Amino acid sequence: MRRFFRGAFIVWVVLRHGLDELVLSSFQHPLLRLLTRWVSIGRDLSVPRGQRLREALERLGPIFVKFGQVLSTRRDLLPPDIADELAALQDRVPPFPSDVAVATIERAFGRKLEQVFASFEQVPIASASIAQVHFATLNDGREVAVKVLRPNMLPVIDKDLGLMRVMAGWVERLSADGKRLKPREVVAEFDKYLHDELDLVREAANAAQLRRNMQDVGLVLIPEMYWDHCRPEVMVMERMKGVPISRIEELRARGVDIPRLARDGVTIFFTQVFRDGFFHADMHPGNIQVSVEPTSFGRYISLDFGIVGTLTEYDKEYLAQNFSAFFRRDYKRVAELHIESGWVPSDTRVDELESAIRAVCEPYFDRPLKEISLGMVLMRLFQTSRRFNVEIQPQLVLLQKTLLNIEGLGRELDPELDLWSTAKPFLEKWMLDQVGPQRLLRQLKEEAPQYAKLLPALPRLLHDYLQQRPDDLRRDLKALMDEQRRTNRLLQMIVYVGLGFLLGLLAMQLLVRVQIW
Repeated sequence: MRRFFRGAFIVWVVLRHGLDELVLSSFQHPLLRLLTRWVSIGRDLSVPRGQRLREALERLGPIFVKFGQVLSTRRDLLPPDIADELAALQDRVPPFPSDVAVATIERAFGRKLEQVFASFEQVPIASASIAQVHFATLNDGREVAVKVLRPNMLPVIDKDLGLMRVMAGWVERLSADGKRLKPREVVAEFDKYLHDELDLVREAANAAQLRRNMQDVGLVLIPEMYWDHCRPEVMVMERMKGVPISRIEELRARGVDIPRLARDGVTIFFTQVFRDGFFHADMHPGNIQVSVEPTSFGRYISLDFGIVGTLTEYDKEYLAQNFSAFFRRDYKRVAELHIESGWVPSDTRVDELESAIRAVCEPYFDRPLKEISLGMVLMRLFQTSRRFNVEIQPQLVLLQKTLLNIEGLGRELDPELDLWSTAKPFLEKWMLDQVGPQRLLRQLKEEAPQYAKLLPALPRLLHDYLQQRPDDLRRDLKALMDEQRRTNRLLQMIVYVGLGFLLGLLAMQLLVRVQIW
């Protein structure tokens, strides 16, 4: 019964905000349209559709807010106006009661709160759709931040996800764009992200990996995870002290070099993506602070590691070749790479795809470098790719979404930021590492220990192989001997025939001479 009422409420919110006009825009059944008009009397459709969608998701609660945030990353599927509005979604969720948070902590550790923390601030410092954060102090005096999951999230999530799957099926059947938008695949992707975020140990592991990767860069601080105090429902980490990056005037007043901060953000992003293949994929301003401590003044502070992106060596090599061809304006090679990778059907005409890519990229080369937007180039490429049935790769969608976040943040910090010229030297060096002699030397160095172990063992391995397969060797030897015998018989036959032929000629000559005599 609860599921029925929840479903009815969702349908009412959808109709009230005019979202049926988005879903059923091409469905002309008069009775259905009359019913929606009657149920939603008094609604206002003059508000832009993206805003109506955002407000509806906020009305439906934290799970739908999170869904809107994840959906905003799929710019390959959404019109720009809707994607931009969803990208503005924030977790405007009131905190849950502190006594509930305390009960969750005590259940996770099996001890009283006082036995875990020397002090614990009852009022949360931040609250989001999945969890909220409290400041505390450990018994050894370390200041920490404690992230606590909202209670009973899993059954609520599973219930709402079930309803989302039903709604996605309706959209796919009733909307003209349903199949192209792949609503069921989007819900499945959201399911994965959401269940990953429900395990705070996984998030702590993501943070630890990023912290280890970025230690030698010296541009970003990532909190240390205190593993003795991490559980699936509770995560305890080093407390970071910084100013939110959105407070630009405060940062400037404190003496932070804002243009340098913008350039450092670009360097951090490209280092995580192209050097490590492991990047923070949720880098909106709410998850970024700037340190004002004397020992780390002006450095970035990254928070919230529930969503990370990964790139395989194949992905990075593919990107290297694409960027290299893009810098040379070799659009034919870009088109060929799409076909070779299998992202485009094999029967796609190279010249048509080359022409479409040229139309997207060429205008940007005729502008000053500071006016070139890598994010916009990628977004237009995604939009163009629909014509050619390009199979969008999820890891590259996350990459494009994060690049848009970084580029937008960078231009907000420094309107004169030249992302292209800032990124190009880094990418050129990285491409040389990927496809040049340095990569060969690096691979040989990485494989050298395996070769060193293998070479002395080769005689023994060969002996063992021969010993373990005598039957196969006998079979092969017998076949070889049989072939040898057949060859010998054939040679003997040839010799005998040749001798017989010669003897016949001699006999004929003797007979002729006898007759002459």
